Formats: sequence, structure tokens, C-alpha cells
Amino acid sequence: MKELEMIIQDMFHKDCGECTNEELYQALLTYTKQSLVNKGYQDGKKKVYYISAEFLIGKLLSNNLINLGIYDQVAEFLKQNGKSLAEIEEIEPEPSLGNGGLGRLAACFLDSIATLGLPGEGIGLNYHLGLFKQEFHDHLQSEKPNPWIAETGWLKSTGVSYMVPYRGFVLKSSLYDIDVAGYHSKSIKLHLFDIDIADEGIVGDGISFDKKDILHNLTLFLYPDDSDDDGRKLRIYQQYFMVSNAAQYILDEAEKKGCTLHDLPDYAVVQINDTHPSMIIPEFIRLLTERGIEFEEACQIASAMCAYTNHTILAEALEKWPMDYLEDVVPHLVPIIRRLDERMKAKYPQKSVAIIDENDLVHMAHMDIHYGFSINGVAALHTDILKNSELKHFYEIYPQKFNNKTNGITFRRWLMHCNHELTEFITSLIGDGFKTDAFALEKLLEYKDDSEVLKRLLAIKADAKKACKEFILHNTGVEIDENSIYDIQSKRLHEYKRQQLNALYIIRKYLEIKNGHKPTTPLTFIFGAKAAPAYVIAKDIIHLLLCLQELIENDPDVSPYMKVVMVENYNVTAAEKLIPACDLSEQISLASKEASGTGNMKFMLNGAVTLGTLDGANVEIGDLVGKDNIYIFGESSEKVIEHYEKADYCSKEIYESDEDIRQCVDFIVSPQLLSIGQEENLRRLYSELVNKDWFMTLLDFQDYVKVKDLALADYENRQEWAKKMLVNIAKAGYFSSDRTIRQYNEDIWHL
Repeated sequence: MKELEMIIQDMFHKDCGECTNEELYQALLTYTKQSLVNKGYQDGKKKVYYISAEFLIGKLLSNNLINLGIYDQVAEFLKQNGKSLAEIEEIEPEPSLGNGGLGRLAACFLDSIATLGLPGEGIGLNYHLGLFKQEFHDHLQSEKPNPWIAETGWLKSTGVSYMVPYRGFVLKSSLYDIDVAGYHSKSIKLHLFDIDIADEGIVGDGISFDKKDILHNLTLFLYPDDSDDDGRKLRIYQQYFMVSNAAQYILDEAEKKGCTLHDLPDYAVVQINDTHPSMIIPEFIRLLTERGIEFEEACQIASAMCAYTNHTILAEALEKWPMDYLEDVVPHLVPIIRRLDERMKAKYPQKSVAIIDENDLVHMAHMDIHYGFSINGVAALHTDILKNSELKHFYEIYPQKFNNKTNGITFRRWLMHCNHELTEFITSLIGDGFKTDAFALEKLLEYKDDSEVLKRLLAIKADAKKACKEFILHNTGVEIDENSIYDIQSKRLHEYKRQQLNALYIIRKYLEIKNGHKPTTPLTFIFGAKAAPAYVIAKDIIHLLLCLQELIENDPDVSPYMKVVMVENYNVTAAEKLIPACDLSEQISLASKEASGTGNMKFMLNGAVTLGTLDGANVEIGDLVGKDNIYIFGESSEKVIEHYEKADYCSKEIYESDEDIRQCVDFIVSPQLLSIGQEENLRRLYSELVNKDWFMTLLDFQDYVKVKDLALADYENRQEWAKKMLVNIAKAGYFSSDRTIRQYNEDIWHL
């Protein structure tokens, strides 16, 4: 650690032991950034450019130290000087560049691209204030700016800039880079485009700002409120800024390597992560024709280099932009998009596959499918639904384009970084081969009947639960019982993910305890979730959960046996505390609606047992661990899709015919909760469940109760539960993002 000691002396003129944690963080930042540069960067003739609206990268210091192979040495050096690396890590701000699974997946993928030694880069936007910082006031979510950019940090100015044209003005970009370390390999770069005139000072109360002031607001927020025309147009401004910069950068980089533009697909492949970057296709065509390529050839070039990942079957998430919005924002793209649509309509006249529909809406996913060479889903079930249902008309035209790439997570972040104790124990049993080959975790199965190993596994979980307890006390002020069962649902707040189903179970359990039926082991229900600012029902669900948290906390009959906790401002840092501590992992989306999920994989890897529907990657988890090591409930995806097709689901009928369900739903508007919460929010949620329930909460409720009660009963046999934990960890290897990225490369990118 001589180099680190020299940096500390140069920066602060004193020894390590005399420095503050803040000073040591700055020194470690400098040391790590230098180490990354010294390690070098991946390159090659052909490169993948992973373009995404979000990259939820989390704190980087420890992850980079792990990937550089120097974490243990640095931690020991600090310890010898009376300092704690864990405490120093807390100082680092978390980059506010993502929201949920989509952004975290993108971050994992960059880690794996680097680790596998593939030439690739991420491209996105440098949001100053990110999504938003979530705060709870009066049991309601409120949103505040979430600034994270510091004078000294991971961002590096590159001096690269481009001109991006809009109707009536042109914006100059500035490119900033963040190095992404590969595990024991070279780094790659995450390119983040920004405007120097972005002004955080224009943000008023909460996260409100003038959405028309594009010159100053363009890179302030991820997913600005799109409940009005100005908000929707701002999203188009942002998306075009991202893809125009990306396309110009890609063309420049290829030409520097000797590309003639005619052979551009030999130099670049673009992975379009969801529909947000879809305008890169017409933008490539615009730039190529400006540089002398004929339109037809430009279309062929773009089609040969662009691949599209579909992340959802939810209609609202498959973006459709009115043509008059595009006229207002990017009029120079409009004739290109119309021409792309005409070409396809000449070949395939059926309305279901049109790029521009009869309402003059541009379907971004349709453009990606027609003009991309690959379309992939992100779990086996999801891809099957795309082929057989949601995108069936396209699959009939382009069967060769469709493929599945089940999502994965990086084990460097979600095991080695966030669960040191479990990592060391696994290493002691099977060696460290699993750090580069996650399938090696299967060797743990040799120990599934070893009582000492199982006992140690339970002790490690107990330690993680104590650490989580401290985090929750600090975050929420609520003290939980580390000897209780930790039932955790942490993910974006959306009706299809069905936090409301979990809330109804909590109500049922509350009423049971009030009637004298006490659980054998106390229960702690932990939630972490942000709701989109304009998503009213999602915010009402948060309100219900916070009301239940207070009700139970202040009820002496119930609080010794049950707690509800909603973590404020859930992010990667919070996830790293919750996930290692989880006993029962809630993956309860309505079957057919969750494309994959990645939280399910992180919990599984850390020894939680899944309670879930046969949805997304839960299906593959179940196949791997076997029915004895997962708890499955609920209607099948086929039946759910059938209900939607027939429009025959009626929540009111279930509500009126099932007294148990009616009692739980009615409790939402009971005097107990109305005395704590806001009547408007609680009655609106109650009405939504009784009269609409679009994601069929009541349909699955009784089966959910039955299976969840079974899981909680099984928990009491600690030896058998530990065996389930071990099997889940051992079988998690398939869900490494290294495996996913290898498949992307073998089947799509060919780097």
C-alpha cells in the first residue's frame, strides 16, 4: 500500500491514522481512479454500445476495489491505522442515474462486459438530480431533488462535445466518463452526455420546474413527470439528446479505426435497452445520408447494427409518441420516420405491425423490431409471451430475429461486496472459482446434509439480520426484532408488482393477532419502493403501508409479534443491507406481467427463499431449485392472459362472495386506518381494488395466504430451512450476468 500512503501524504501531509474519514475517502478515490487507468481499457475493432436511459450503478469505491483485486489489502491497511473501510464507504454519494431493475441490469451488464474482456461501452445521460429523493411526510411520499455530482468524484470530463439539433435551436453537449472496472481485467467506460448550461437552481418546490426551459432542464431529472404535454415532450428532448450524441460518437470512433461507413456493422453493434433509445435508428440514417450514404443503404446499415431488448409487455411502457410531438421537437427526423413506416407498410400492410398507426402515433418498439436485427426478451416465459401473444404478428414475420436472454446479476456486487461473511464461508467450502465461474456454486450441494455447514449458514444470516436491523433503525426510527422472520418486498412501486397483495396479507395477519392467533416466530414485513410522482394509485399503496406501519407499531397487542417497515428512499445502498438479511423474498407480480425480475436473483443468491408467482425468471428459479425450495402460488400466465382477452375478471364479484377478502379490503377504510391516514387516498385505493383491480390482486389472494402461511410454518424447522437456503445459493449460478453477457455476445454481438 506504498502508493496509497504516498497519495495520502501528498494530499494531506500526514499519516493515514491522522486523517479524517472524509480525507481518506478522497485519497482512496484518487488511488482507485489511478489504478483503473493503469489497468487499461478494453478495445477491439468491433465494439458493443449499450444505450440505456438509466444506469443504476450504486456506490463505486468498494466495488472497484474488489474488481481491482485490492479490497482486502486496502481494508487491512486502514484497519492497521485504526480506520474502517466500511465507515469510509458511507461517505460516498450514490450516483442518481437510475430507478429500478432496468437501470440496475444495465450496470450489471457493464460490469460483466468488462470482466469478460469484451470491447464495449455504456452510453446514457448525466442526470444532475436523478430520479428523486423519496421522503415520507404524513404517511405520504414526497419528492425532493437528489443531487450527487461533487467537485471530486468518479466523473471525468473528456473534452468531447457534439451539436444536437432541435426545432429552432441547437444544443452543445459535453461528455463525461465513469470507468467501469472488470473483475481482474481491464476497464470499460460509461459515457454520460450532459449540457454545461443545465441549471439546478431552476427547481422550485419539491421537484417542480419549468418543463419548457429545455436549455436549463434537459439533464436535470431521470423520467421527468410526463402527466402533461410539456413533460412528455421533455422526455423526447432527453431521448433524442442521448441518441444523437451516441450516434455521432459511434460514427466518429468507427471512422478513427478506418471504417468507411459502408462497413459500419463491422465496427459497431448497438444494444437498445428498452424503447427509450429507439430514435437512434432514424438518427443513424440521418447522419449516414448527410455523410453521403444513399437512404436504402443507410437503412440496411442501421438494421445490421441495432439490436433491441424488450423489457415489458405493459402497454404504457411500450412508448408511442404522437407525430406532432416529434414535429415540435425533432422535425428533421419526421420525414425519415415516415419513410421508414412507408417502406414497412409496402411489405406488411397489416395495421398491427405499423410503425405509425391510424392515430399518427409512432410505435417505437415497432420501429426497433422492423429495423433491428435482433429482438430479445429477458426471461424464458417473457420471450414465449412475446412470441405467442404480445408480439405474435412480428414473430410470424421475423422468427429468426427473436431470442431469449434471461437476465443476470453481477456476483461481485450482490455477493462479494454486500455479503462478505457469506462470501468468505463459501470460499472456505469450495474455493474461489465461483467468483469467475458462478456455476461453481453448485459444489455447495455436497454440503446440503452437513449440519455444521447449515448451522453456520443460519449464523451468517443472523448477522446480516442484525446489520439490517441497525440500518432500518437509522433509516426509519423503527426497531425491529432480529429474531423475527424478515419478509422483504423491495422493488419499484407498481400495481403489477402487487405490493397491495402483501398489504392485504398484513391486514389479515393483524386481525388474526388481534383475535388471539399469534405467530410462532414474530414477523417483520419490510418494503422498499419509490412510486413515480404522477402515479396516484402507487402512491396510495405507499400511504397504506405507512399507515399500517404506524398502526402496528403503536398497538401493544400486535407489535411484539409483527412489524411493518417502509424504508425511505430505497436505492442500491439500501438494497445491499436488505438483501443479505432476507428470509422470504416476495416476488408476487401478476403472472405474465414481470418480464424477468432481478431482485429475485439477488435474494436467492444471498440465501433467501422465494415466495412467488410463476412469472418472469421465477419460473426458471423454480426449475433450478425444485418445488421443495420455492413457494409458488397464484394463477398461471396462460389463465391471466385469457382473463384479459375475455375481459371476464370481476374483482367486485370476488369481494362480495368472499367474506375473508371483504374483511381485509374493508379494513383499508376502517376507523383505525382513517384515524391515521388521509381519507381521500385510502378510499381511492379501496375503490380501485373493489371496482377495477386491473392486476387481479383479489384473484390470487387466498392462494397467496395459504402458501405464505405454509412458508412461515416451514421456517420453524431451522435445519430444513437452512437446506432450502443452501440449495438456492448453489443454484443461483445460472443468474450471473456473466452468463447473460456471454450469450448476448455469442448470439447477437459477435465481438
